[in-house]
Order: sequence, then C-alpha cells, then structure tokens
Amino acid sequence: MNPIEVLLLGVDIDEKPNDTEPSGTQCRMEVPVSRKGSRLHAPSISNSPGKDQRVTSAHPAPLADASLARPGRAPVTTHGELSHIALTMFLERGFDETTVNEIAQEAGIGRRTFFRYFSSKNELPWGDFGSLLDNMRVRLSETDPAQPLADALRSAIISFNTFPEEERDTHRKRMWLLLNVPSLTAYSTLKYESWRRVIAEFIGARRGESPDSLTPQSIAWACLGLCLAAYERWLADDDSDLLLLLDSAFASAASTFSSQAS
Repeated sequence: MNPIEVLLLGVDIDEKPNDTEPSGTQCRMEVPVSRKGSRLHAPSISNSPGKDQRVTSAHPAPLADASLARPGRAPVTTHGELSHIALTMFLERGFDETTVNEIAQEAGIGRRTFFRYFSSKNELPWGDFGSLLDNMRVRLSETDPAQPLADALRSAIISFNTFPEEERDTHRKRMWLLLNVPSLTAYSTLKYESWRRVIAEFIGARRGESPDSLTPQSIAWACLGLCLAAYERWLADDDSDLLLLLDSAFASAASTFSSQAS
C-alpha cells in the first residue's frame, strides 16, 4: 500500500428552534479577507448589475408569515438566498449583534419560517452544507475501486470546494466568518466532524475496516488540515486561486510523505 494512502489526507448539529440567540464574544466584522501587508481588509458587498450573487437551492420550501415581511421586499425562497442576506448583515453589523428577528425581517419572512430553513443563527453561514456533503458522499461511493485512495480523496475534496466564479466573493466572506468569529469557530467543529465522517467512512470501506479505526480517522483529520491550510492562504491573498491551493496542498503532502517513506 502506498504510504500516502496511510498518512495523507483533503474541509458541517442542529440547535432546537427557540427564542434564545447564541451567545458569544461580541465580534464586529471590519476585517476579512485580503491582506495588505499585515492588515486584513473586508471586501465590500458587491451589487454589480448583472451579477446575481444569491445561491440557489434545488429544494425551495414554502413560505409563511408573509404579514411579517419587510414592506417592499419579496420574501426569499431558498436556503441560499437567506444565507446570503445573513452574511451581508453579519459583515455589516457583526455576527453576535445581528438577531434572527432582524434577519427574518430583512428577508421578508416571519421568525417561524426562518426556523423552517435553519435551526439556528449559527447554521446560516454554512448555507446548504448538508446537500454538499451528501453530494461528496455519493461521489466517493461511485469512485472506481482501481483509483488510488489518495487520488480519489484529492479529486472529491477539490470538487466539494468548487463554486461558481460569481460566488467567489460570497464564499470568501463566508469562510472568513467561519474561521474568525469565536461563536462560529466553536460551532464549526460540529460541521467538521460531519465532514470528516464522510471521509472516514469512504476510507474504512476501501480498507475493509471500521471508519472509527485509527487509519480512517487519521486520514480524515489530515484531509481537513490540508483544506483549512489552503483556505487560510486563500483568505490572506486576494489574487490566489482556492482550487490551485487545495491541489498544491495535497500534492505537497503526497510528495513529503513519499520522500519520508523512501
């Protein structure tokens, strides 16, 4: 077995809907994504004509509580649209300072309708993460058994992190929030656990062992580390390409582990 397949590796719990807003360190966003020298600068929210930055969903849910909608605004119709509205508000006002009621009002929906889309405010930056995770699970399950394990993981994880070009700025803002807001970084560990589980299950099935055994878990953790390292570099450099960084991270890990084993 290739040593990379043993050592290598490539980045979503719901809270009960209730009236309690998540607590956490007060954090206002005036920083995110690009780095000029040593200072981070938050990108402005783009409203360029012809560029629809809203994420669409294949499974829109019916809306209710229309009487509570903000006058003059049509209610949102997808997880992605609601997530995008919330991201803009988080960056302008701060995550902890923005309430569910304010997000629902801005979206033109009622509070009860909000909780049909998301179980908590912490879920909003993750968008439709669950569907993306399901897609990655299916992709891995359909992988040719003859394909090397490291190559299969690398390909599936890069695909998982591929987004339309028009969503690039939104995704950068999303990831800055997830990696820098204390309330969200703590919550993110639950999402990362779900992501690692998909990787570990695939590896366990390939190797004929439990996904909870050492090798699947080690590889899943390493894959997550490679992804997070690539994201950190992407957020620090406006001109960088996320997919190239991910590919380079996996290639570097493969090369390093191979040379150490030889």
